[in-house]
Amino acid sequence: MPDTVSQDLARALEQAADRAARAPSVHNTQPWRIELQPDHLVLRDDPSRQLKVLDPQGRELVQSVGAALFNIRVSLAASGWAVEVDRLPDPGDPDLLAVVRPVAGPPDAVLAALAPAIDRRRTNRRAFLSAPVPDAVIQRLASSSEAEGALLVPVLTAAHRQLVARATQQADRIQNADPAYRAELRTWTNRPPEAGDGVPPVAVPHVDGLQQDDVPIRDFDTAGAGALSPETHSSADQTMVLLSTRTDDRLAWLRAGEALERVLLELTASDWVAGPLTQPIEVPLTRTQLRAALTWDAHPQMLLRIGKAAPTARTPRRPRSDVVVNSRRPEQVPAVPPQEPTARRPVPDGRGGTTWV
Repeated sequence: MPDTVSQDLARALEQAADRAARAPSVHNTQPWRIELQPDHLVLRDDPSRQLKVLDPQGRELVQSVGAALFNIRVSLAASGWAVEVDRLPDPGDPDLLAVVRPVAGPPDAVLAALAPAIDRRRTNRRAFLSAPVPDAVIQRLASSSEAEGALLVPVLTAAHRQLVARATQQADRIQNADPAYRAELRTWTNRPPEAGDGVPPVAVPHVDGLQQDDVPIRDFDTAGAGALSPETHSSADQTMVLLSTRTDDRLAWLRAGEALERVLLELTASDWVAGPLTQPIEVPLTRTQLRAALTWDAHPQMLLRIGKAAPTARTPRRPRSDVVVNSRRPEQVPAVPPQEPTARRPVPDGRGGTTWV
């Protein structure tokens, strides 16, 4: 019997590592390292994959690892295990973000039910349908966020919607005016297929310079090969929610990532989709504006648009052997190669960068 339990635990930990690797991450950098031990799992960040221009503090890096941590918790619950999570256990080892240990006890049935959504979840940058998100859905997401130590604030009033639109436009202009930002963006949107990371053209709208969304989605179409329609209709009328935390340190960022992934999986399970609008969070000026207007004493961590939309393709994943340490089955998680860029004609985009038509 002990051998059977040990084998079951080993399989559960291996599967949890695989599901952790399916988490969303900033620019699909997948900045995590997963160490398998006989009776627990160690989760580290990978500072070599930090976006130094976009994310100089490492906020989004830690949030990305938090999303992977939540997937681990979901996976172990689905395998029948209760868990103990020790977050930031060693102040002398800042890259060590969590130790997850399966323990005796009933698994969390609510988390276990989210396991099928892990493989279905996608960041969706398409145009959303006009169907409003019911209040009951938003209330459920708010309760789930609170359970993960975060606050979910819906953007409700016309004044707040317009403020979010202006802040997003302003942040988008500030970022695109920075040559270093544009260079970093090009690095993560023109990755070789074997890398298994980055944002591929198949997952982003083509930019033709004609759209003027009042809540702009980040322009990932740096090679002019975006496969999605340029019409995203991202507007102040769409459903938007702001995730925030009471503090603004690495532990808060980690919990924000867990809350974010819980929200995304619950939306996926209910056939809703979401996409991030992170520009106003990343620029200090506009982040301060959001905090003053919407969260007061809490700190904004993630802005999401929510709705209904056609599905998008699965994004690539890094080779398993690059991510998971001490695995007894080192096969790779299949990666989806990005579409090959096609030749386009470059024209100025009016924001200091380049549009391809």
